[in-house]
Amino acid sequence: MSPTVFRERGYRFYFFSREESRMHVHVYHADGEAKFWIEPTIELAQNFGLSAQELRETENLIRSHEQEIRNAWNKHFPS
Repeated sequence: MSPTVFRERGYRFYFFSREESRMHVHVYHADGEAKFWIEPTIELAQNFGLSAQELRETENLIRSHEQEIRNAWNKHFPS
């Protein structure tokens, strides 16, 4: 299961249900995929095909939706 947190500008931001416990979000776009850590700070963890510009745009979207991502994470992965 991989619930979608939000979609914007052709990007899908989502979680994998069975993965590591450190808070992060996956991003899918027609051009590629990436994974960003949310904790301790927002930073790129992996990139598969997204350009530098797409990564900047993606990181900006994550920053603007950070609280929404955190809330969705805590709801989907209760401690």
